[in-house]
Amino acid sequence: MFKGFYQLTSAMLSQGRRLDVISNNMTNVSTAGYKADRYTDSTAFKEVMLSRVGNKDKVNTEELGRISYILAPDELYTDYTQGSLEETELPLDFAIEGDGFFAIEWNGEVGYTRAGSFNLDEEGYLVLPGQGRVLDANRQPIQLPTDNIYVDADGGIFTMENRNQLATLGIFAFQDNGALVRNDHGLFTGGQLQESTGYVIHHGMVERSNSNMVHEMVAMMGAQRAIQSAAEMSKIYDQVITKDTTELGRL
Repeated sequence: MFKGFYQLTSAMLSQGRRLDVISNNMTNVSTAGYKADRYTDSTAFKEVMLSRVGNKDKVNTEELGRISYILAPDELYTDYTQGSLEETELPLDFAIEGDGFFAIEWNGEVGYTRAGSFNLDEEGYLVLPGQGRVLDANRQPIQLPTDNIYVDADGGIFTMENRNQLATLGIFAFQDNGALVRNDHGLFTGGQLQESTGYVIHHGMVERSNSNMVHEMVAMMGAQRAIQSAAEMSKIYDQVITKDTTELGRL
C-alpha cells in the first residue's frame, strides 16, 4: 500500500519538473533563436528489496521478488531543430540556415547563440543587446563604421557603396550539440568546436524560436491532468489507510 504513495509522489514531482520546462518554453516562444528544452521521464529506478536477510545470518537470503518504487527523470535535452526564418529588413539582423552558431563575448568568456538580432554599441561594435560583442571568424569583436552594409550568404560584411569588406561573421559548429550547456544568459557553452560548413546567412532576417505554443499548451494540459489524477489517487490511498488503521485499532 505504502508503495503507491512513492509512485504517486514521484509522478507528481516528475510532472512538476515537466511543467517548469514547458513554462520556460512558452515564455520564450517569441525569443529569436531560442531552442526549446524537452523533458522525458520514462525510466524507473532499478529494483530494490530483492531479497531479505536475517539479523545474524546474512548468507541465507529469502527472495522477495522484483519491485520498482518510483519514477525517475530520464533526460532533459535541448531541441536544436531549425526555427522558421522571419524577415525584418533591419540592417543588423541575421539568420543562420543550417548548422552553426554566432559567437558572443561577455566578461572575457565566449558563448554561442542562434539569436541574430544585433545592434551597434557606442564604440561601433556589433553586439547582441544585453549579452556582449559579436565575434568574427577569428574570434575577434566586429567593429563597423556604419550599419549601411551588405552581407553575403557566407557572412561576409561589406560596405553598401563600394563593397569593401569590413569583417566576416563568425559561424561556429560543434561535433555534438548535445554536449552544449545553456548558461544563465541564455548562451550555449561547452562542446568540441569543429569547422562549420553548409550554412547560409540571411541578411535582414532572424530565426524564430522553435518552441511551438500549441504543442506546449497541449503538453501543459497533459501534465496538469496527470498531477490532478495522482493527487486524487493519493487521497484515496490516504482514506483506505486511515480506515484500515481504525479497524485494526478496534480489534
